[in-house]
Formats: sequence, structure tokens, C-alpha cells
Amino acid sequence: MLPILAGMLTVPALAAPKLRLSQAPGGPAFTQVPANNYSMSFGTLNALGIGTPLAGVSVTALNNGALYFFTYQLTISGLTGAHKAEVTIYVSTNFTHPAALAMENCPDTTACNTSGEYSLMSTSAGSPSIIAAPPGVGNTTITAGIGVFLPDNDGASAYTGTDTSTVTITATDLTTNTVIGTAVIFFNSPAETVQNAVQLTLGTATGGVTITPSADFAISFGNVNGLGIGPATGLTTVAASGGSVYGTPYLLNPAFTDFASTTGSLSVYASKTFAHPAVLHMDDSASSAGPYTTISVTAGAPTQITTSAHDRSSVTRYLGLFVSNVNGATAFTGTDNATLTFTMTVP
Repeated sequence: MLPILAGMLTVPALAAPKLRLSQAPGGPAFTQVPANNYSMSFGTLNALGIGTPLAGVSVTALNNGALYFFTYQLTISGLTGAHKAEVTIYVSTNFTHPAALAMENCPDTTACNTSGEYSLMSTSAGSPSIIAAPPGVGNTTITAGIGVFLPDNDGASAYTGTDTSTVTITATDLTTNTVIGTAVIFFNSPAETVQNAVQLTLGTATGGVTITPSADFAISFGNVNGLGIGPATGLTTVAASGGSVYGTPYLLNPAFTDFASTTGSLSVYASKTFAHPAVLHMDDSASSAGPYTTISVTAGAPTQITTSAHDRSSVTRYLGLFVSNVNGATAFTGTDNATLTFTMTVP
């Protein structure tokens, strides 16, 4: 009879990760995947910061792009005695289009809730960015931030579409110089989506009448007359056939990003004319002295302002109000208003 041997197969227990990531209050949730890896996404992005970002993600529009960012928490364990750990981060797999997207880091020493607290994240494992610098942190939970910066890009460097990246976080025992834990975040669930964007705003020019921003923009020429007498502050007058033009400088502020073209066109038309168009109409000029031309009232044939508008480069123009000096049955005194619609087109 053959002997029967009984035994027990022992499987060593895997050590729990000593660096874990978790959702910060108000921040987005992480999806954990095997081997202490995580996945998440910033969602749909544009370099003007227009629109509502994903829940938990903040966006700040800057003068050269936009920063999307969020805070997260790291829990460190496994340190013995008075040992402390340094925590670092780097881009282990960069975006395919690094001119269009760049990862940024915010250390645990700041609140990570403003763009100025973020800086470009290292792409080198040998010289990573710091999350918790020496003298390090003990067995605790800390808060840090991750962002993605989208710079203005037009022309050859413009890009729209999807992209992904990976960052690696490492906690190192400063006493023994040994790694106690790592975590990898895959920004691919879903992939980041870069869109192009346009924005046109109006602004008050130096010496001009105040333009008030609201849902749209508003400007008032105050009391006017056909002789051009007594213009309000910020207005000048120019004599015109049949009356006078009250004029003011103003700013058109175009912004556009990730278009193949580096220039766009600006136009305007009167989408609502004055109730007394024979007495009042809106004019346009490149100079305070004129000549002023009547702004079109046709959407399909607007008045062209420029065909060479550049991203974030203000255009100074002069808005005129023609006031007729007519007398008799067609004369008018009282209040009136009109609406202008400006359009920016980028090829």
C-alpha cells in the first residue's frame, strides 16, 4: 500500500499597499483598479475654460490658457517609530500631444484651490515633483492637487481630440531610503477630450463711455441732440450730413484656441433698430474723427470690422450714434434704444 502524504500549501499574504489614494471633500471620485492603481478623467476641456467642468473638478481661465484641477487625499502607513516619508509624483506616460495638455502638481503645503499653487509636473522618474518634501510626513493622511493645463494653441500646434496620460506617486522612507508604497493614476476613464473654443467680449476703452457687462453688454450715450451740443463724458462729436455723430472708443476682445487659423474676423449688425431709424442709427469707425459708416441692419450682410483679429489681442473701435437735426413732422424727442449683435468667425 502506498503511503498517503498529507500537507498544507501555504500562500503568503500580500502586504497591503502603504500608500492609498482617496477622494478629498468636494473632489472627484477615483476608480480603483488592481495593484493599487486608479483611473479617472478631467473630462471635456478647452483652453478658454468655458463651460462647466466635471463634478469635483475646478477650472480657472488664465491669460494664456486654462487650468483644470482637483484635490485628492493620500494615506501613508507602514512607517515605524519616528520615520517619515517623502512623497513624489511624476508623469510616467505623457500625453501624446504635450503641446496641448500638460499635467501640473500641487504639494501638500498649500490648499491647492487656486491656479497659482500649481506648477508643471515633472516627466522624469529621476527628478520627480514633490508632494511632501523632507522632513516628510508620518503615518497620516495628506491632501494634494493634480491639474492639467491647456495653453492657447492656434495654427500648426492646434489640437482637438482625445488623449491620455499616467502619473506615478511614490512614498519613500527617508530614514531607510526605501520605497514603502506607490500608486498609479491612469487619466483614461474616459480619455481627456480637448475642444476648440471661441469667446468675444466687449470692454471699456480708455477715455470712452463705460460698457457694462451683464448677460450681454450695455452702453448709454445719455442726452443727445442733432447739433452735437454737450456730449457726456467719454463722448466726442463729429458733424455729419443732416446731423451729428456722438462717438466713443470701445474694445472688442477676441479669444479663440485650437483652431487651424491664427486669425479671425469680426462683424456687427443692428439686430434691433431704433424705433425712430430716420432720426437715430448706430455707426462704426476706425477713428474718433471718422469717417463713420452706418452699421448694417442685415444679419446676412453685417458690417465688417476686421478680418485679422488675433487671439487675446484687443481691437479698438469707435461706436457712433447718429442724431438727425431734422425739424418738422419727422422730428423726434424722447428715449429710444437699439441692439447690436457682434460675431466672431474663426476658420
